[in-house]
Amino acid sequence: MTEPRTARRYTSRALASVAAAALVAGGAVGSGYLPAATPAFAQALPKSPIEAPEHPPGSFAGIVNKVKPGVVSVKVKLDDSASDDEDGGGNNGQNLQNVPPQLREFFKRFGENGPNAQPQRRGSRGAVGSGFIISADGYVVTNNHVVDHATTVQVTLDDGRTLDAKVIGKDAKTDVALLKIKDGGNFPYVQFGKSAPQVGDWVVAIGNPFGLGGTVTAGIVSARGRDIGAGPYDDFLQIDAPINKGNSGGPTFNVNGEVVGVNTAIASPSGGSVGLAFAIPAETVQAVVDQLRTDGKVARGYLGVQIQPVTQDIAEGLGLDKAKGALVDHAESGTPAAKAGLKSGDVIEKVNGETVDSARELSRRIASMKPGAEVKLGYLRGGKSDTATVTLGSMPTDGTKVASRDENGGGQVHLGLGLAPAAEVGLSDQGVAVMQVDPDGPAAAKGIERGDLILDVGGQSVSSPADVAAQVRAAETNGRKAVLMRVKSAKGQTRFVAISLNKNAG
Repeated sequence: MTEPRTARRYTSRALASVAAAALVAGGAVGSGYLPAATPAFAQALPKSPIEAPEHPPGSFAGIVNKVKPGVVSVKVKLDDSASDDEDGGGNNGQNLQNVPPQLREFFKRFGENGPNAQPQRRGSRGAVGSGFIISADGYVVTNNHVVDHATTVQVTLDDGRTLDAKVIGKDAKTDVALLKIKDGGNFPYVQFGKSAPQVGDWVVAIGNPFGLGGTVTAGIVSARGRDIGAGPYDDFLQIDAPINKGNSGGPTFNVNGEVVGVNTAIASPSGGSVGLAFAIPAETVQAVVDQLRTDGKVARGYLGVQIQPVTQDIAEGLGLDKAKGALVDHAESGTPAAKAGLKSGDVIEKVNGETVDSARELSRRIASMKPGAEVKLGYLRGGKSDTATVTLGSMPTDGTKVASRDENGGGQVHLGLGLAPAAEVGLSDQGVAVMQVDPDGPAAAKGIERGDLILDVGGQSVSSPADVAAQVRAAETNGRKAVLMRVKSAKGQTRFVAISLNKNAG
């Protein structure tokens, strides 16, 4: 399946080092090797008794019996455009050729082939995942990466029935998809939680790991707000309930039997569970599903700014007390941000009066609002606070699109790139910087990544997004099937890349 890139690259050696350090520390304390001069002391008792914590449930059977009928296994057949790696899984366009084999599995999502799967010829591959029913008429939630590139989708219910389903809508940015069982009926369903879980809360995961449907595991919420580099709006719950390949799209329940997350990724040097699993929070899933159910797509608010985190060094350079907020690299011409007067160097600190701690938080907050919403932004400029009222636009579906339209307006070529002049963002004095890459776009399929520099397009040097678009149009006008680019990677390697100019309806 196609899988998002993982930015944080923990290695087996690093994990082993941590484990070894813990073992050494534990051995020293437990073996009497403390220095002889270490004084003994009595720990002071608290002034008032500490209340005993709530005991975990003696059994999860009651919860499982209640919710298990609403959990389904998802089986798909994939089309020829689904990308492969050597294991038959996907990596969302990420090139794993230079990644050591023992670490490749670590950088891939899960929800793929069963335990006895063999490499299959393109066009005939299948995959498995999990999902859950959210309404009596058969709407089912799963992951986008489970059903992406699917030609057919089937769901298997807890009672053993296998039914055909169709994809109502998908959202790659949050990795959420909505299905609908084609056969009518009064299906058992589960409900989303009314409140977010806390770190330490018990959770139960049910899914289809390795094709073994109806598997139940339990654990706790280990952390919240995790950013694992999977997408622009990462805000994952981290759980330690054992999650494996095939659990993708399955639900995580609280002790009340309410869905608090959708299992979507694992961190593992081996590909199996090591207690590091990540789930999309229920509130995010609900918001996306509501739009998919109504419109079949997700519309997000759009500011039109390139932003970056405020590091401690940047904060000191700007005279800020704390490294908080989002630094504006530049406001793109004609966008809501530019119209509201935002400029390069502004630090956005608040949205509608609420503090913004980071650039990623600003992105999530704006994206959670609908186009047309009026937003008050609090920002710092030259050490002085100010506010701007912005009417949000609609986020382009491919980030900032580079596109050309034929003379009859009958089609559009989308490269799936967000670009900026390299000189303006301080990346280089030549070329055009790749700021965003649509994971499903043709540029991503050719291995172009964020941070790359586009030097030439069609044999012509480029220095702005407009130059790139102009050369794409020229190639199209000349009847070319692809446009040739010379691209310099973040590591300094230069290569030529040919990107298809197939048109999409639009």
